[in-house]
Amino acid sequence: MDTETSGCLAIALRKQPLLAMQQAFASRTAQKTYWAVVQGGPKNDTGEIDLPLLKQTDRSGWRMITSEKGTPARTSWRVLGRSDSLCWLELHLHTGRTHQARVHCAAMGWPIVGDTLYGAPHPEGLHLLARSLTLPFTPPVKAVAPPRKGMQAALQACGWNCG
Repeated sequence: MDTETSGCLAIALRKQPLLAMQQAFASRTAQKTYWAVVQGGPKNDTGEIDLPLLKQTDRSGWRMITSEKGTPARTSWRVLGRSDSLCWLELHLHTGRTHQARVHCAAMGWPIVGDTLYGAPHPEGLHLLARSLTLPFTPPVKAVAPPRKGMQAALQACGWNCG
């Protein structure tokens, strides 16, 4: 998870659960759901982004870009709400690449609010939330995170009801 992203994070305190979590992420059986508030937004209510990502380094640092030479990356999205200038999306990252949600949304022309690397800064920071995480254990382990305070006004503008 990017350092600016808020929400669910899995931490193992012992080696065996750590190995099980690593296997779940490697085999893509761990289910991760993200919420993002983006500028503008898609015209459709659902869709998929299938754009390979490549790390690009220069004097100012590094960033991820879309490139045919990159590693495959696929994101499914669904609109949960809209305002005049914002859109609230549910994102499923099928591949989990570095900055995948941020780069995919920006590449589509709807950067995530507060994304200083792929969009524009916002006083309330990056509007990207790791909303839920389900690990395929017996029984399954599920965590759901509420939006942080700085993201709530934008979500409410898009129709989110915090109650």
